Amino acid sequence: MVKLRVTWVKSAIRRRFDQKRTIKALGLRKLGHTVEHSDSPSVRGMLNKVHHLVSVEEAQD
Repeated sequence: MVKLRVTWVKSAIRRRFDQKRTIKALGLRKLGHTVEHSDSPSVRGMLNKVHHLVSVEEAQD
């Protein structure tokens, strides 16, 4: 199973409300925080919405 490592790299302070909620739904708490998620269509959809605020890479197990 492929894992995605998502890092919050750009501030979302003056962004739309739905982008802020998406960042929170991904489990990112503060700038520079990194989380891992399983690769799924729902996660890909959330990442597509905030692609300019996060960095995404495949995690090596």
